[in-house]
Amino acid sequence: MNRRDFLKLPCAFMAGCALGGLAPGVALRPARAADSDRRFVHKAMWFKQLKDKKVQCQLCPRECEIADQERGWCGNRENEGGVLKTYVYGRPVSINNDPIEKKPFFHVLPGTRSLSISTAGCNMECQWCQNWELSQFRPEQIPARFGYVSPDRMVSIASRAGSKTIAFTYGEPVVFYEYMLDIAKKSKSAGIPGVMVSNGYIQAEPMTELLKYLGAVKIDFKAYDRELYKKWCRGTLDPVLETMKLVKKKGIWLEMVHLTIPTLNDDPEEHKRLCEWVLENLGPDVPLHFTRFHPTYKVKNLPPTPPSTLERAYETARKAGIHYPYVGNLPGHEAENTRCHKCKETVIKRVGFTLLENKIVDGKCPKCGTKIPGLWK
Repeated sequence: MNRRDFLKLPCAFMAGCALGGLAPGVALRPARAADSDRRFVHKAMWFKQLKDKKVQCQLCPRECEIADQERGWCGNRENEGGVLKTYVYGRPVSINNDPIEKKPFFHVLPGTRSLSISTAGCNMECQWCQNWELSQFRPEQIPARFGYVSPDRMVSIASRAGSKTIAFTYGEPVVFYEYMLDIAKKSKSAGIPGVMVSNGYIQAEPMTELLKYLGAVKIDFKAYDRELYKKWCRGTLDPVLETMKLVKKKGIWLEMVHLTIPTLNDDPEEHKRLCEWVLENLGPDVPLHFTRFHPTYKVKNLPPTPPSTLERAYETARKAGIHYPYVGNLPGHEAENTRCHKCKETVIKRVGFTLLENKIVDGKCPKCGTKIPGLWK
């Protein structure tokens, strides 16, 4: 019996079957979205055919070798007779018109809205994931409540909503690569740039192709620690570092977020090493956000990050030479604001996701005329 036949077994049997490795304890729905609704099935890019109808996915560093009728690690790419298919094309499970500051992007069109979309799935499993209800499930486990949304329609929705960007976010956009790429192509032509909020766990070739159509990238950087990536995220660090270097090399705007978690990645020496790496490989102008952790998903035994820890990380970055460090998830904190790195004038004031004031004129500090790096119009 292959996987497809197994999924067609009666619901009473399926109710007792958990989907191992993705969402422990969650019953798998009968095969509806993947097996009977072909609207969302689309030929995948970036794979190689192997012997005996096997394929190797070449989208992310996992390079899953997938037998016929089976899926890769992310759960939404299936081998159909030696051809890899994505099962989430046109199948968003979340669509919201968010403030761009929520991503967070602090140097991209401040005060504007970003149509934010996601499908199911991820190619990591961060134990503290705040969007685990999306990222750690397969398509069958989340209803397709929006139906099929074509790339053209998604751009139309963004335009009608007054969104200035389309954000690929919440879950991991790498695993809905084909859908993201086609939307980004059309949104760029429409003057609504796509922005990618990602773990950065992707191969260089597909990322290079995608960057032709993106306006900005934000990397959720877990830690400058290989063991943490392996133990707590089921991934590896080095491909993420290479992705950020590639984004910078291609001239696409880049921001970094470091979710700072007590006892796991809050060591001042680690923060110092991270800042040194950023300065050497990305330069001083890449915004580096240190954001507050709140207990969630599988990490509920640790407290929220003390504000003093974030303030210390902020000072470490500032003293190291990072021009635009920030703290996040501390609404009202002074370090949410943007200050000119030369004269220290506050040029943008924020409270949480709300823009209070933007003094930047033609991309420059109004006091000293220094260029403030970012996408301002």
